[in-house]
Amino acid sequence: MVAQIALSLLLLVGAGLFTRSLYNLLRVNLGFRAENLLTFDLDPSASGYNTPRGLALYRELRERLATLPEVRAVAAASSGPFTGGNSGGGVKVEGYQPKEDEEADASWQTASPDYFRAMGIRLLDGRDFSERDDAAAPKVAIVNDVFARYYFGKQNPLGRHLGVRSAELNCEIVGVVAANKHGNPREAASRYYYFPYAQDERIERLTFYVRTGREGSQIGPQIRRLVQQLDANLPVTNMKSMQMRIEQSVFAERLIALLAAAFGALATLLAAIGLYGVIAYTVARRTSEIGVRIALGASRGGVLWLVLKEAGLLALAGIAVGVPAALAFSRLVKSQLFDISAADPITFAAAGLLLAAIALLAGYIPGRRAARIDPLIALRYE
Repeated sequence: MVAQIALSLLLLVGAGLFTRSLYNLLRVNLGFRAENLLTFDLDPSASGYNTPRGLALYRELRERLATLPEVRAVAAASSGPFTGGNSGGGVKVEGYQPKEDEEADASWQTASPDYFRAMGIRLLDGRDFSERDDAAAPKVAIVNDVFARYYFGKQNPLGRHLGVRSAELNCEIVGVVAANKHGNPREAASRYYYFPYAQDERIERLTFYVRTGREGSQIGPQIRRLVQQLDANLPVTNMKSMQMRIEQSVFAERLIALLAAAFGALATLLAAIGLYGVIAYTVARRTSEIGVRIALGASRGGVLWLVLKEAGLLALAGIAVGVPAALAFSRLVKSQLFDISAADPITFAAAGLLLAAIALLAGYIPGRRAARIDPLIALRYE
């Protein structure tokens, strides 16, 4: 029983750590507002569109989507947050001389006008992209605050230039936005810069972001009809809410937490049944002794306490053995946890108190039965 209780404690601690880690992951600040945000992918290049036709399609689709009654903002971007894609590499920044062996690189994506408002990403300085930022206009870029601090320190990055996909410093920085997570809530915000998709020399798949006015808005069919009206051969793929994309990114963590909780609950149930059986058997063996105690003046409460004490001692012994084992286990899984200590005292205390309460409950039922023994019947027992 001591070993079973110790194993139950270990599994309960694991379940608590993984569950709290998952909770922290789902509550982390992503740098944008995920609620009421529907996403879908569109790739006109797969349907034979060239760059001018593709850009015209994107612009018309955004304008039509914006007219839907429930829509508050519409935008599009390549390799946006939680889309499974990421582009990046070396970047040349005006006034910055990289050190020897320094990886002075950054991730990038193209974006449409109104992208940051639709995503709920704060514009810290400068301006957003506009429809005037097309292929004929001077090249512009917007950087996040992590990028700005790394390359410019405390200097103002607005008006400085960087090289996009080349060493040529031909792209003026016109805005600074707050950093956001892109692939997983665990990741630290990285250096990022954005440039208008209309200034990209190629047409590629974009993810559209449609922000609605209320949660659970059913505008998916309307979006598909709009796309079909523009081109019946153009498929809409990967349509899902941003919340669903985020939950899919932590699928492994959710599965681990669920399995740990299930095994912890099963082990605790088996420990409770086993402890009840052991205490009930002990009480049955000591029926005559209990009858003598009651006949000599022992109170009902004293008899109950006698049984509960035995159950409590077994539980305490199991917890004493299980705590070091749980500490060793938690150190092994430390890398899988997020924003919680492997030796989190709240989790350990909660697991220990739960087992102690279950042990007392398992001992209470046979203890209560023992306290009601008739001493005359008990003395004739056996």
